[in-house]
Amino acid sequence: MRLISVITDQWLGLCRKPPAVHALQRGTGFSSESSYEGLPDGGGGGSGMIRRGIGSAFSGMRTLNRNRRLLWFTLVAGLVLAGNAIGEGALWYINRNIQPDIILLYVQDFLLGFATLFCLVFLLAGLVLGISSKRDAPASFFTGLCEAKKYVKTLIVWSFVLVLAVMLLDRIYVYLTMLFPHELAFLYTLGDGFFVSTITQFPFNWTLDWNMLTEIPGYGGRSLLLLVYPFGFLETLHFLAIILVLFVLTPFVVPLIVLEKKSLTEAVAGSFALLKKTWAGVVTCALFLGVIITGVFLTHLLIQAASGIVDPYQTVIFHPPGMWIAFALLYNIALLIVAFVVATIGGIAVRDLYISAKTRQMPGSAGMDPLH
Repeated sequence: MRLISVITDQWLGLCRKPPAVHALQRGTGFSSESSYEGLPDGGGGGSGMIRRGIGSAFSGMRTLNRNRRLLWFTLVAGLVLAGNAIGEGALWYINRNIQPDIILLYVQDFLLGFATLFCLVFLLAGLVLGISSKRDAPASFFTGLCEAKKYVKTLIVWSFVLVLAVMLLDRIYVYLTMLFPHELAFLYTLGDGFFVSTITQFPFNWTLDWNMLTEIPGYGGRSLLLLVYPFGFLETLHFLAIILVLFVLTPFVVPLIVLEKKSLTEAVAGSFALLKKTWAGVVTCALFLGVIITGVFLTHLLIQAASGIVDPYQTVIFHPPGMWIAFALLYNIALLIVAFVVATIGGIAVRDLYISAKTRQMPGSAGMDPLH
């Protein structure tokens, strides 16, 4: 990671310099005094805030490289979203058989969404507290989770607010897609429609022979695997996309709750105040990390091209050979690992952007972060 530090120092202007103000104390003992006043480098915009956003991403990479135990966040968050996909598939099967009314459908969506969101918010709180620990030892994710229990009531309320916002945005999205005029249909095709079409192809759908994995022997019905993929998987991705939008709009709520012990109202107001000053850095960081995931995702085109050259008919039309199925599985696993590791870096970057806004220093500068 020394190379990354050199690159960020020389290309992004993140030179080591004495802090402009006193560095934050080691640990979670932040001053309760608000410091939402104007930030350096052009406030909310300008090249300075863009450098802050990219610098926070690199700072998150360095922190994760030096504290590998934070990868437990990656694993547990992945298990939470896997559980959401299984839950979506199970609900799809149940609803197909009992055909509940619209109220019960909304209740099911709320309960599953609330459980998922609370787990993710609580894990994020544990991550923030873990890397803000007062100890000289390496950051511990599970230590952060233990400390996050103190704020569980506020985090539950915040999760409740978020799940209501997710359901509202989901309804708005569905309503708008129904109103799309024919001339604007390409917008949906480039977005949700394109993505759905892509992941039903090889290498994401590694078998086009449905009888291989989706038929229950001796029964003839569809197995749970088909319910989880693609139905549950697609619903989870749709749910996650809305969550990411909300997290970008409210990035500092969790840090304000767990680091400054703010009430939910104060945390939301403080997050919007800080976001108004640092929105360019937050958006830049999100786009930078998104580009990394997109780059790995687009490598599926190379796999499709190679499979089409070697086995043009078997891979595309019929059941792919075992070698290509194994290769596709490895690619999908690698893609998921990269996505969740980048999500972990994003969680660390949120904390770095928050401290940067409070101390008015660039992420990773001397004295800004107790861990660096």
